[in-house]
Amino acid sequence: KEVQATDCAFAAILADGSVVAWGNGDYGGNSSAVQDQLTRNVQQLQATEGAFAAILSDGSLVAWGVGRFGGDISGVNEDLASL
Repeated sequence: KEVQATDCAFAAILADGSVVAWGNGDYGGNSSAVQDQLTRNVQQLQATEGAFAAILSDGSLVAWGVGRFGGDISGVNEDLASL
């Protein structure tokens, strides 16, 4: 359905709404820390040079990759609870 890329990794939304990522693990190619959240109905995927963000069907946001490139949303998670 959709493919996005950081500088060194790719992530794709599959037909079932799940996400698969590959490439350099530091730049988002390893989504194992959030993979359990990426099996739901992912609606949209965005990328920066080193991180990915996925919007889920319930309006929540999941991010992974390099923290300084947006991969760490822990400081704003409450603000992003429902997009």
